[in-house]
Amino acid sequence: MSYTGKTLSHGGRELIAFRIGEQEFTVNIMSVREIRGWTQATPMPHTPAYVKGVINLRGVVLPIVDLSLRLGMKPAEPTPRHVIIVAQVRNRIVGLLVDAVSDILTVTDDNIQPTPEVASDLERSFARGILAIEGRMICLIELEAIFPETESEAA
Repeated sequence: MSYTGKTLSHGGRELIAFRIGEQEFTVNIMSVREIRGWTQATPMPHTPAYVKGVINLRGVVLPIVDLSLRLGMKPAEPTPRHVIIVAQVRNRIVGLLVDAVSDILTVTDDNIQPTPEVASDLERSFARGILAIEGRMICLIELEAIFPETESEAA
C-alpha cells in the first residue's frame, strides 16, 4: 500500500482518527490545518447538498462539508459537540463536519489492510484501506478522492 502521510523517522505515518456515527475514519494528519468546534454555517445557494454552507475563519470564507453526507451516509445534525476539521485538499481549504476527533495514530504500511471486495464502488473510490488496531476497524480515506478537482471548485 503506498499511502502518503507524514513519515516519521522509524517509518511510521501519523493519521488523525475521527468518528461519524458509529464508524471511525482516518486521514493524513498533514492535510489537517486545525480542529475547531462547530460553528453555524451560512447556507449558500446552488451548492451541492453536502455543503452545509460557509463560515468566516479569521477573514477567510471557509466552505463546510457534511462529511457524513458526502460519504453516502445520513446527513449530520450538528450539535455543539460536533467538530470541524479544517483540511487542505489540493490547493483548497475546506471544513469537514464530523462527530468527534478521537486520536492521532502512528501506523506503518503493514498496519493497512486492503479495502474488502464487498465494499461499494463509492467506498472503494475514497477508501485506501482498513486499519485493524486496538480492537477497532478504522477506514483510511483519501480526501483528494472524496473531493475531485471539479467538485472542490464547486465547494
